[in-house]
Amino acid sequence: MPRWLVRILWALVAVLPAATLLLWWLGSLPEESHPAVGRVVFGNVPQALVAIFYMSSAAFLGAFAWFFAVRARNWARGSSDRRSGRWWRRFGELMRGLSQRSVMERPDSGVMHAMIFYGFVVLFLGTVTLELDHIAPTSLKFLDGRVYQVYSAILDAAALVFLGGLALAAFRRYVQRPWRAASKTRPEDGVVLGVLAAIGLTGLLVEAARITVDGRPDFETWSFVGYQLSAFVPEGAAAGIHQGLWITHLVAFLALLVVIPTTKLRHMFLAPANMALSLRERPKGAMREMPNLLEATDLETVGAARVAEFTWKQLLDTDACTICGRCTSVCPANQTGKPLDPREIILKLGEVAARTGTPAVTPPVGTDAAITIGSDSVFERITAEEIWACTSCRACDEVCPVDIEILDKILDMRRHLTLMKGEFPAELGATFISLENSSNPYSLSQQNRADWTADLDFAVKRLGEPGVTAEYLYWVGCAGSFDDRNRKVTVSTARLLHEARVDFAILGPLELCTGDPARRAGNEYVFQQLALQNIKTLNDLGVTTVITQCPHCFNTLSNEYPAFGGEYRVRHHSEVLMELVKEGRLRPKNGGGPTVTFHDPCYLGRHNDVFAAPRKVLQMVGDVVEMPRNGTNSFCCGAGGARMWMEEPTGKKVNVARAEEAVATGSDVIATGCPFCLVMLDDGVKEIGAAVVVKDLAVLLAERTLD
Repeated sequence: MPRWLVRILWALVAVLPAATLLLWWLGSLPEESHPAVGRVVFGNVPQALVAIFYMSSAAFLGAFAWFFAVRARNWARGSSDRRSGRWWRRFGELMRGLSQRSVMERPDSGVMHAMIFYGFVVLFLGTVTLELDHIAPTSLKFLDGRVYQVYSAILDAAALVFLGGLALAAFRRYVQRPWRAASKTRPEDGVVLGVLAAIGLTGLLVEAARITVDGRPDFETWSFVGYQLSAFVPEGAAAGIHQGLWITHLVAFLALLVVIPTTKLRHMFLAPANMALSLRERPKGAMREMPNLLEATDLETVGAARVAEFTWKQLLDTDACTICGRCTSVCPANQTGKPLDPREIILKLGEVAARTGTPAVTPPVGTDAAITIGSDSVFERITAEEIWACTSCRACDEVCPVDIEILDKILDMRRHLTLMKGEFPAELGATFISLENSSNPYSLSQQNRADWTADLDFAVKRLGEPGVTAEYLYWVGCAGSFDDRNRKVTVSTARLLHEARVDFAILGPLELCTGDPARRAGNEYVFQQLALQNIKTLNDLGVTTVITQCPHCFNTLSNEYPAFGGEYRVRHHSEVLMELVKEGRLRPKNGGGPTVTFHDPCYLGRHNDVFAAPRKVLQMVGDVVEMPRNGTNSFCCGAGGARMWMEEPTGKKVNVARAEEAVATGSDVIATGCPFCLVMLDDGVKEIGAAVVVKDLAVLLAERTLD
């Protein structure tokens, strides 16, 4: 963790109290102002109470900073993770958090959240403005006349917005009780809402009592809430009531300074900061880098199991979490009855980190007192079943309003389970052996990789043969080479490239699996074996541009091979085909096409932001009908994260759930751009007995262009 950040937090432990006491002294220098239209800052408040106010505020602000500094010490237990540079973009992310734009993507809870946040910010700024006026020399004071009246109206309006947001929050949590909120409601939630409400209510009541003490002057009608409430304050008892409410307001403020850093409310500071720190050097589709395991001799562990093996940013994530549950609501594993809950992964890691800190700190959310933590291993709370249920679809990361990186943690834990503990599903054992022995997960001979070319009426060049060069390398992938359903995609793609006179070649037996299934299954060693061999082959052959129909190959070649010396321009076949149609080199027939619904492959869409190209291709061959969950919000087919090679005995099958959604659109064809998605959706459609065909976009384009 950046040392300067930790030092700033520890410095604030002294700076905040000192600054508060300095304000007290500065406020005593100017003569007390008694504006004709305005207010005396500490009117009707004895000097003893003023002293208590400043001294207690100084002490509690110091405690406030100390609580955060101790949490920062806990984050600093994590390993390094560079999150610097690109400061302007980071500032933009910070402002996205502070402006509540990310939260407002879900208006049902976003409006309530924004009302509380904006109301609180305006009230806080109002307090700061009052203090600035208080310490200003008499000639520079500005809170009088019409300025004071507008100021009062704004604060009363902000108080109503603030309290209205709190009322909505209480109604949502305790009356409506949506699952995402109800499942994590704890006693501390009532404390948080109570303290915030006490600040808002006592602020208005203090104002009302003060107005009565001042004789309810006409100019105070601008305080349209406080003035109306002042009518209910008895004049004879107003002074005492005002002082009593003022003390209550102070106590509520001091309580808030303790509540913020020790409860989930800390996210009001940490969530925007986490968003600013979300930018990283590696692409979002790439896993955390690791040293070359084939050469390393001093590695004590691989992956992450203990708190210190996670990065400091991953530990900060646990405290920035708003506990909103959006990640859980979009998780295909969770939504089909599997044991994985992305929110629980964050909370359990945070719980272990908090309980084993020095000193221990409060966990991200209140937990059962009966739960004990015996060590700093996350597997004290997280089970292997949870970790292996993940499809690595990245929906949780994309939907998170504060940019928490959940998938990284799961994949790092998989690395540890696989390479350090040997705890992985039995089916993966066979996959690992196939990848090591056959260089593909199908256990088929590499010599058969190019057998699909027999279905073509033209010859396909092979790089590596004497004198063969090409502008593009067509990376076919394992499924495209060996799986019968996907070989049709390969043939169609090759025919389209040939028709458009694209100069391409293949590797044939020289092409090995990219290693994606091994890496997503935690077997970094096998991944690196395959990756380094492929990179050597590609570099030796001078390959610069690659076309592939497999999003998993696309992601690995473009996002993960560069870390090992493999720098290539990689393009998904949908992008190339879209351009060929646009340039007129491919001319599909007009009219009479089928209705098509497109399933976004996770590793093409969410991992690499390719959404438009597949749809533009499909618009050339038929009428596109979108599923309810599409684009960034698409639902996984269930094959990612090496789940293609595992059984799915628990809950409803993910591919069946997605197939049902696709069939419900009434489309003639379910289209996709991924070999794994093709297999999973085809199996899903057959399982539910629907009379719908599943095809790759290249097959559809070939049918409308070549046949």
